[in-house]
Order: sequence, then C-alpha cells, then structure tokens
Amino acid sequence: MPKPKLTLYLAAPRGFCAGVDRAIKIVEMALAKWGAPVFVRHEIVHNRFVVDGLRAKGAVFVEELGECPADRPVIFSAHGVPKSVPAEARARQMIFVDATCPLVSKVHIEAERHHQNGLQMVMIGHAGHPETLGTMGQLPEGEVLLVETPADVQRLAPRDAEKLAFITQTTLSVDDTAEIVAALKSRFPAIVGPHKEDICYATTNRQEAVKAMAGKIAALLVIGAPNSSNSRRLVEVGRAAGCAYAQLVQRAADIDWRALEGIDALGVTAGASAPEVLVNEVIEACRARFDVTLAPVETARENIEFKVPRALREPA
Repeated sequence: MPKPKLTLYLAAPRGFCAGVDRAIKIVEMALAKWGAPVFVRHEIVHNRFVVDGLRAKGAVFVEELGECPADRPVIFSAHGVPKSVPAEARARQMIFVDATCPLVSKVHIEAERHHQNGLQMVMIGHAGHPETLGTMGQLPEGEVLLVETPADVQRLAPRDAEKLAFITQTTLSVDDTAEIVAALKSRFPAIVGPHKEDICYATTNRQEAVKAMAGKIAALLVIGAPNSSNSRRLVEVGRAAGCAYAQLVQRAADIDWRALEGIDALGVTAGASAPEVLVNEVIEACRARFDVTLAPVETARENIEFKVPRALREPA
C-alpha cells in the first residue's frame, strides 16, 4: 500500500544559535583542559539530549554553587547568573568559566548602566526562568520590577514614574513583547528603552520562519525542551499565525501521530537549544510513515559566531 504524500516544510533558520553553540563548546573545552568532572551550574542549555551527551563526557549538572567542590572547575550556564554567584565562586577561590550568552550579557550591562544613571528597571520576562533570575540579580533587590503581561504593567508601582527604563528577556515572543512595551510607553511616557532590541536575533529569526510557513501547513512540530522559553514561544507563534495544530516535541518518539492523520503539509522547526540531529530524527520518522517531499522555508541566514573565553584557549 503506498504511503500518503506529505510536504515537509523545514524552517530556516532553526536549531542551534551562536550562544548555545558557544556554551556547549565551553563545556567540551573545559573537560579537555581540566578533565572530568567539570561542574555546570544549571543546565548549560535547555535541551535534555545535549545535557545527557555532556554528562556522558564527564559534566556534572547542579542547581546551586554550594553543590560544587571548591577544587573542581565550574561553568555558569548560557542563561546567565546573578552577581552573587561569581562573587561566591571568587570567595571560595574556585576556577569558574562564565558561559553566559553575550547577548544576555549585553542586557546585564544595559541594566547596570541604567541603574548607575538613577533609573529603576522594568524587566519583561518570565518569572522563575534562569535568564530572568540572572538579569534581575545584576542589581540590588527592588531595583528591577518584573512584568509578564500588559495587565502587570497596570499594577506596577515604581519609585518614580519619571525615572524608569525597560529591558527584556532575550527569548520572548516578539509580538507579545511589543504589546507589553506599548503598555509601558502608554502608562510611563518617559520610560527609556534599549538602544537595540533585547530579544535576540536567533529568537526573532526562528519566529519569522514559523510565521512564513504557517499559511502553508496543517500542523507544526517544534523540536525543543519543555523548559526552553524560545521553543515554547515558537509553538505559540505558530498557533497565533493560524496553524491549527502545533506540538512541542523533544524527540521523534514524542510525536502524536494520531493528531497528524490525514494531513498533507507539516512544518518542522527547532528551538535554539535543539541540535540538528534531532531534526533529522523527526524527518526520518516522517519518512517511515509518509512519502515525504522536503520544502525549505528560508527567511534569513545566520553567520554569527561568539568566541569562547580566553581562559579556555590557553593551556592548562
């Protein structure tokens, strides 16, 4: 019996961004330089496949610095950490490497600059997300107010409505963030915004590719982890753009095939922490059930590369 035909639209860009690629290299280079074990505070990036692969090579993942012995190197995740974490590492005379994405570090520097200029910060982000905790932890308590929705903006009680600036988590929905920014500017006309958009290029590009394919597909699969903010936003963007069914999957084994019965056009993308090997796994799983025609949907080309810290480029 012939397989049903399926056009598989592949989003481009998809998968690893420069910050994720750099963070993974940092762990691998640290293992090569100092040997196992190397400790990593929080998942280096939000992807189980990546984390399990690094764990197999000798990385030990912990949630807090207190779980790390002082005589082994520790790496801080790509999401960034509060200032108190490197301060504690220095006090314990630990070897540490900061794998914070440079685009997240840019937001940290921005927050510090506004604080020095006497402005209280408003951060658009998700409560409890490591990046939000790290960014808010750059300034003294009470100096960063968190908002997640336009409704939160109406409840804000700043110290001085004339002395405010806003920053954002780098992995948010571009459209949702625009609504919150509009609410902030409406309520606080004097609020200062970033010189350049805080939402990173990779998040924006992946969302644009999903929007471009949404009108062509009956369903969308986003390859990524449940705790990956940018992956979850891709599902939301697909639905908002008119895709009737959008599912977040970590691996091909997670696909709900019943939901894809009868479709002839499927979109596939991957969050910025998901490796291309998982995309290929999903394509092969589709080929086992369908007569697949691949159709790339390219909306941008990325050639950004971030250098690893100098400490890793020097001999042990």
